[in-house]
Amino acid sequence: MASGLNSPLSGRVTSGFGGGGSKKSKIVFGVALVAVVPFMLSTFAASVTVGNGALEFGQGSEQAVACDQQIYVAMGEEWHAAPTQQDSSAGYFRVRSITISNLDLQACAGKKLRVRLINGSSAEIPIGPVPEATVIQVSLPSPVPASNTSDVNELRLGYQTGIGAAVSSTLLANATIAVSGTSIYDGSTLSANSGDVTFYLDPSGASVNVNAQDVRRTTVETVNNPGA
Repeated sequence: MASGLNSPLSGRVTSGFGGGGSKKSKIVFGVALVAVVPFMLSTFAASVTVGNGALEFGQGSEQAVACDQQIYVAMGEEWHAAPTQQDSSAGYFRVRSITISNLDLQACAGKKLRVRLINGSSAEIPIGPVPEATVIQVSLPSPVPASNTSDVNELRLGYQTGIGAAVSSTLLANATIAVSGTSIYDGSTLSANSGDVTFYLDPSGASVNVNAQDVRRTTVETVNNPGA
């Protein structure tokens, strides 16, 4: 059973971040971010009933994207079976994908786009095959591709630690950049100035299975450092 990508974990995030230096990260996180610059924080919650139980999904979204002041985050879930001796139908909704919509790919061309998931204890959730892989990143192509692409080599898809160090491990993820068609988030028309970037944590669902109920916050960040 799979749910649509315009899911209970979807939400709008806005920010007034402006541009900055060309060789340093555009993100500051934790207490420093709060201390240095204000940002908009929105939280969303929804509940669905599965069998006799209610699942509550909650998510907050934070944006530190200097090249675009308004983006949207849509998380896609699908059912992950985890039967037990007591309950053969046991399982949970796994996070299948994370889509950044309404992204100005022209303004953000050449920058790195990073996503991470945060749990209720403010800890980063591993989203790769090793515990230290808590960030997933692509390089936004420059120039913007004329058609949709999912070439992981072109996108330089990879995992990173929470502090931005590259993680050397088997790549189980996939990613796509869509500049034509309709947006996953709201069905609007895609273009180079309003594109969708989607991260698929583990399309096979064999190794990376994040329980959607554990996600309380997502972060979306750009880094203006080609060598990072």
